[in-house]
Amino acid sequence: MHKKTDKGVSGGGKDAVVTFLKREWRMSWAGWMFISPLVIGIAIFTAYPMVQSLIYSFYNYDGGRLFEFNGIANFRYMFGLDFEEVAKVFGNTFLYGIISVPLNLCLSYLLAVLVNQKIHGVKAFRMFYYLPVVIPGVVSGVIWSQIMDPSSQGVLNLFLGRFGIPPSGFFATASTALASAIVMNLWGLGGGMVLWLAALKNIPAGLYEAARIDGAGVFRRFFFITVPLSTPMIFYNLVTGIIGAMQTNHTMVFASDGGRGPKDSLYFIAVKIYNEAFIAKDFGYASALAWVLFLVIAVLTAITFMTNKWVYTGDD
Repeated sequence: MHKKTDKGVSGGGKDAVVTFLKREWRMSWAGWMFISPLVIGIAIFTAYPMVQSLIYSFYNYDGGRLFEFNGIANFRYMFGLDFEEVAKVFGNTFLYGIISVPLNLCLSYLLAVLVNQKIHGVKAFRMFYYLPVVIPGVVSGVIWSQIMDPSSQGVLNLFLGRFGIPPSGFFATASTALASAIVMNLWGLGGGMVLWLAALKNIPAGLYEAARIDGAGVFRRFFFITVPLSTPMIFYNLVTGIIGAMQTNHTMVFASDGGRGPKDSLYFIAVKIYNEAFIAKDFGYASALAWVLFLVIAVLTAITFMTNKWVYTGDD
């Protein structure tokens, strides 16, 4: 009797689950159809390669026939014999991010504030500032190679020569290579500007009017209204900026020797991963490096989220 009862209860439970799933599918099938291209794309081009690289990180794999399991040998080599170079590339990457991320945040924010003013022709300025963002990376590389040509005939060196400043080596000199990369990264300020504009447009105009009636000046309105109500977008741009800085590799267009730069001044972790995979043909070690980079980015992102008390959410 108990067996029959248990079977009936179990069967009834399964029927209830099936009925629930059918009802949910009837209610949401259209939504799944709309997002299916994205879901399939993420599964094929993101999730599957991530799992595959995790497997490769435990193998000695050259991209061809050599595919031997070696356990944690890749990670032991990373923190052993190759630790000095790994520390160097992470140090370069962190230094680049520490300078580049705040600089981009501040300048793109101030740029958005300026083009948010109600003045004649401001839409044209917005277009011009955003235009570099849509230029392909290869084209941008060619443009900047001409601008920062280390010879005296380079565009920027010719400009500096007008003021009696000697020519700079830019990407060809170890002392100026990283600074040149940071300056070149400002080429994309227009992308951040658009996001800031979206945040600024959402600030109620009545707040500014009330503050103006109370006698608040331009700077008080900026620091007590504009900045606090922009903190959600500041937080978003901060997180994406950190992730982007940790994965930077755009200086490979300018740096010789596999993108390392003079005296390894431009040797970032993403460049090392590329070199290990496609130059040294050590896909297993490159995958191990990629997963360490993933963990570092995850930790930095988690720290950013844990310290987001300064972000205004509207619930305060």
